[in-house]
Amino acid sequence: MKLRMPTWPRLGLALTATLMLAACGQDAPQQAAPAAPAQQATAPATGNGAAAPAQAPQPAAPAAERTPGPVVPPQGPPPVAGTDYVEIASGQPFKPGNPKIEVVEAFGYTCPACAQFEPVLSGWVDRLPADVEFIPVPAPFGGFWMPYAKAYYAAETAGIAEQSHDAVFEAFHLRGELNHESTEPEIARFYGQFGVDPQEFARTMSSFSVNAKVNRARQFLQRTGVDGTPTLVIDGRYRVTGGNSWEDKLRIADHLIAMRRDARGTAPAQDTGAAADTDADADADAAPDADAAQGEATVDPAEAG
Repeated sequence: MKLRMPTWPRLGLALTATLMLAACGQDAPQQAAPAAPAQQATAPATGNGAAAPAQAPQPAAPAAERTPGPVVPPQGPPPVAGTDYVEIASGQPFKPGNPKIEVVEAFGYTCPACAQFEPVLSGWVDRLPADVEFIPVPAPFGGFWMPYAKAYYAAETAGIAEQSHDAVFEAFHLRGELNHESTEPEIARFYGQFGVDPQEFARTMSSFSVNAKVNRARQFLQRTGVDGTPTLVIDGRYRVTGGNSWEDKLRIADHLIAMRRDARGTAPAQDTGAAADTDADADADAAPDADAAQGEATVDPAEAG
């Protein structure tokens, strides 16, 4: 796993006062925090009165490799089943046969609660031990959730998901460069600043492989009972439901990770880089979901627009 670049710590502060622990549900997604509409940048005048040419966006620097943290005992009281978490009957990991303990975050770029949670979550992810794998899963709840879920997987395909992740939140919730009405070509043009061709990126968003990943994400969230964001699912077995703060949610997650480590009877694994993750991905992708070829599923009318 790689580090996410902390490019927008102010975003969490900007949203804290109004959002608290509000979540974004699939039936009635919350609107983003007010942001100024995107404006065409005005180039400064040169000495002869002519406007200077606008600066082209520069590709983001590659994300640095993450240094796993040590395994430490979870802090605070043990979580209470039915209050702090729900046990998922016959739960399975997002990646079949994953040798690591999975932490899946169901999130949405259009969700203001996810934007608030992100800076807190990123610091926690950076400290996860080597036997834990963090997997962001964009929620394909329909309507305006869909193009952003597809964009995440297109960015993953292009190798820019980690570099662009925070920037998408910032563009949506702070700068107003993206919004609920943004089209796939408009979103693709935004990703162009990370060194990809916007037209190719848009084609990737509509590709069979991306639609298969979106359907796989949908089915996992349905199996684990996720109906809002942000939601943490531990190893496919536990869904975090409690916590009186973002930090408290992560405290519950720490306990559930320890419970899965004990249940597996495994010591923390040495992080061997991306090879194991790639193998798990290959196994999962080798048998795509039966409905993958259908592309996008039916959109809930309540979410459209």
